[in-house]
Amino acid sequence: MHQQELEILQGTIGAVVFQNYDNGYAVLRLQSEDGQTVTVVGTIPLPAIGERLMVTGKWATHSSYGKQFEAEFLERLMPQTAPQIITYLSSRVIKGIGPVMANRIVQKFGDQTLVVMEREPERLAEVVGISDKKAMEIGEAFRLQVGMRHLMEFFTLHQLPTELAVKTYKVYGEATIDLLYDNPYLLMDEDLEAPFGAVDRFAIDLGVAGDDPRRVSAGILFELRYNLTAGHSFLPEDKLIGATAQLLNVDNATVEMGIARLLEEEQLVRDYLADIQILYLPPLYRAETYCTQRLLAHTATRYPAPASFSKKLRTAAQSSGLEYSSQQELALQEAATSGLLLITGGPGTGKTTVLNGILSLYEQMGLKTLLCAPTGRAAKRLTEVTGREASTIHRLLGAGIDPHTGKLFFAKDESDPLRADAVIVDEMSMVDVQLLGSLLQAVPQTARLILVGDPDQLPPVGPGFPFSDMLRSAMLPAVKLTEIFRQAQESLIVMNAHRVNRGEMPELRNTKSDFFFLQGRSEEQVAQTIVGLCAARLPQNMGIPADQIQVLCPTKKGPAGTVALNKLLQAHLNPAAPTKQEKAVGDTVFRVGDRVMQIRNNYDLLWKKTDGSAVGAGIFNGDVGIVTKVDNQLEVLTVVFDDREADYDFTQLNELELAYAMTVHKSQGSEYRAVILSAWNASSYLLSRSILYTAITRARELLIIAGRPETVATMTQNAKTGRRYTGLKLRLQNKGA
Repeated sequence: MHQQELEILQGTIGAVVFQNYDNGYAVLRLQSEDGQTVTVVGTIPLPAIGERLMVTGKWATHSSYGKQFEAEFLERLMPQTAPQIITYLSSRVIKGIGPVMANRIVQKFGDQTLVVMEREPERLAEVVGISDKKAMEIGEAFRLQVGMRHLMEFFTLHQLPTELAVKTYKVYGEATIDLLYDNPYLLMDEDLEAPFGAVDRFAIDLGVAGDDPRRVSAGILFELRYNLTAGHSFLPEDKLIGATAQLLNVDNATVEMGIARLLEEEQLVRDYLADIQILYLPPLYRAETYCTQRLLAHTATRYPAPASFSKKLRTAAQSSGLEYSSQQELALQEAATSGLLLITGGPGTGKTTVLNGILSLYEQMGLKTLLCAPTGRAAKRLTEVTGREASTIHRLLGAGIDPHTGKLFFAKDESDPLRADAVIVDEMSMVDVQLLGSLLQAVPQTARLILVGDPDQLPPVGPGFPFSDMLRSAMLPAVKLTEIFRQAQESLIVMNAHRVNRGEMPELRNTKSDFFFLQGRSEEQVAQTIVGLCAARLPQNMGIPADQIQVLCPTKKGPAGTVALNKLLQAHLNPAAPTKQEKAVGDTVFRVGDRVMQIRNNYDLLWKKTDGSAVGAGIFNGDVGIVTKVDNQLEVLTVVFDDREADYDFTQLNELELAYAMTVHKSQGSEYRAVILSAWNASSYLLSRSILYTAITRARELLIIAGRPETVATMTQNAKTGRRYTGLKLRLQNKGA
């Protein structure tokens, strides 16, 4: 049987039927030179209507879509004639140019339009409606588009992720390909988040030797950075050597030489803790040692008790209509006299009462107090329970992206600290060591610092577990609230949370409270039960609308995991309709009315208040909103996050996912009127006590677990939390020495 010979097709893109921005796969209608319309499929990054292609490939017949031309190689041919250029630019391939402007530009420059745009963009200002500034922006956008496509083709050829091309081009610009030929491991820059395996294959294809110093250095740094995602601030040196040697298939001596080079280049820091030799990435070492120094300095600061303290305490109690317990009174006394105070306690122990009492006390003392939390949802909740404005830590610190380096920076630091006499941080269990370090840089040494949280909840997504380390060190002023108040004792949500935290099985048989268990026979049946609860039973029988119900899962996988549940819930709660615009991205469809979540920090994404009162930048990991508009012509999707509206270019949609169901990890810091927890099989790492406890404590009025009682028992008994290599506890105990 003869292998099918490759053919060459040349033509102009007439329509883009489908494109996946993540992997570059596209389905096109190509107007071939002999006048036929051909369906072309394959990896064709960022195709644009009007663009000319020379495609090498072979014919195939698809069972559903018929005859197609499967592209194996392609060459982009820029449009040559004025009509071709008008079609190309009218497709909005260049930001700032639509059909009307495309006609004006081509009328002015004719066949030379694209040459002018690339080499003399300032001349575009000769066209009516284009300012000098806009002319340069169009030129830059055009050069970026041409460079990006060339780079994406290069990445596709070498089996590198095409989404990596966008980030790499921003860092290295037009010289990217030459630089990568010289050193392919430039792709392992920490800001690029490249997969080591793909980069390593690319480097070896280019002839890089297995023990090449560049490869060894990249492998060592990759291991340390990869372990940051598991929460480790450092690694013991012997473990790092062993892991890197295995990754690269080299001997330990080769890795040791690589470590010596990186220490000399100051890309690693070596230290000793508990007589163990350990290695840090420099930013983590600086964060951990700085946090130690500043926390101890705040602890050393003491204030005299304010005048008429007992009277102020009574006033605070009267304002909340409550009488303080002895533990709560102690917390208020410490807040008045300590430079630093940790407050911890489970649900129903009165953390919110203490918070409001401290705010009243500080108000009476004339102290300016700032409130913050790690996520937008947590900050919103803090505002609701205190009646005072709270912001995210990032917003409080003025987070932004440096336009020159592309790196995160905070406007507030030691040189320009926050203007405050006191700073209160809620949901401290979510704060990693680097964010804590940035916060401490901005808090004036003279300001009181109150850190509130529950260390039994899940640890931070980032490295370290500073709140737990601080409490376990026993070196800092702390008040642990343990008394469960009578009103809270009436809630099975609260009582079951405490049972789980003690390792006791939650009460699942009570059907007359706020905590219910629904047993499922199969994972598919559990999924259908959850859909029925959200779509009909809770809205109709309990008056809880679907938009106030949050489905949580330990895992993304399986019929009762977040991915499958999101598709089912979307189909029932927000089905497709001719009047609803939608956009498919890979296997996900985003539709007007969908609940979506931002899944990574984007400090550059612009937003405006829905009432038009303000504009700003920054949408953060975990922010949840509603899709309000999908414009397939402009390739823009609009999401409203509470009172902020943000526009996403279609190339940015990999930053969003459906949020009808979300993992328990993603729910941290949030509270919902009703929570439904899917409890079926998952990895032992995900079926843990801290995940069950965190899920239960997300519910305000109602919690329903749907699944297997055996899974609930497994989670209750599994108290193992992945050990994190963190040094903050020991450093505090050694007083920074």
